[in-house]
Amino acid sequence: MRSFVKLMAGAAILVSMNTATMAANLVVGVSWSNFQEERWKTDEAAIKKALEAAGAKYISADAQSSAAKQLTDVESLISQGANALIVLAQDSDAIAPAIEKATAEGIPVVGYDRLIENPEAFYITFDNKEVGRMQAQGVFKVKPEGNYVFIKGSSSDPNADFLFAGQMEVLKAAVDAGKIKNVGEAYTDGWKPENAQKNMEQFLTKNNNKVDAVVASNDGTAGGAIAALDAQGLAGSVPVSGQDADKAALNRVALGTQTVSVWKDSRELGKTAAEIALALASGKKMTEIPNVQTFNGGPKKQAMQSVFLKPLPITKDNLDVVIKAGWISKAEACQGVKAGAVAACK
Repeated sequence: MRSFVKLMAGAAILVSMNTATMAANLVVGVSWSNFQEERWKTDEAAIKKALEAAGAKYISADAQSSAAKQLTDVESLISQGANALIVLAQDSDAIAPAIEKATAEGIPVVGYDRLIENPEAFYITFDNKEVGRMQAQGVFKVKPEGNYVFIKGSSSDPNADFLFAGQMEVLKAAVDAGKIKNVGEAYTDGWKPENAQKNMEQFLTKNNNKVDAVVASNDGTAGGAIAALDAQGLAGSVPVSGQDADKAALNRVALGTQTVSVWKDSRELGKTAAEIALALASGKKMTEIPNVQTFNGGPKKQAMQSVFLKPLPITKDNLDVVIKAGWISKAEACQGVKAGAVAACK
């Protein structure tokens, strides 16, 4: 029996070594939808670090918010020898032909942070409905009634609807009771802050500035909404949500112009995505990925093999968490904050 255990242990080491050797010769191509957004640089650094640790090669392309360019980007990554793809979709439907081509050629695809509803692709993200719940809870705690505006994400990104669904789970009872009134709701084309600002300006004009709360779906759209509020002297008096824990947003949280930013530690997301891409490229089945679960909550109800990471809402009260985690420096988070105003900035 002891010799059998030794034999099995030796086999396990051999398999591990073989996997590492295979990974060392792999190329992982990453297709970014809009690399100019701050948070993707953090994700990229984590992906690169994980690939380098395994001895694999990183190649990438930036679609620059163009669904058409992303199609050609993916084809280019394949032609450059990518053994696996990580795709942050600009438009989850428009990218479908490129995903089908990759999977038909035996190249595994990891849909990164945004759903690509194809059962041949793996899906990794944070629990976006939970992010939406946390956003709504953060705002509702400050303003449990009044005129609410919803600055949603891009209509081409399924996450926008997952977030909104989570937000409404929290707010529905108050809406039904007439305590909360939805006085403005709009998608934000491309998640662009300038589009969010225009939407917010229109809602403020429409409601004669009588807006009590803003549920914005990420930090970029929150920034646009806050710029519109600031122009009317309302920044800081109207609670605003966001997500991603962008440095500018965390500083706004400390300053009091943004109420909450849901932190999704994209260092963990990037690391895990890289490890999954390497595992799939090395021959593992999607069902063999650690912590995998079946998700069928997309618009087409396709059964997807998925991994969901847990988010954390960041407010003034726990701002120290992201500082201690090395996500942001104290100086960056606390820039311009009055002495003694926020515990984490003392």
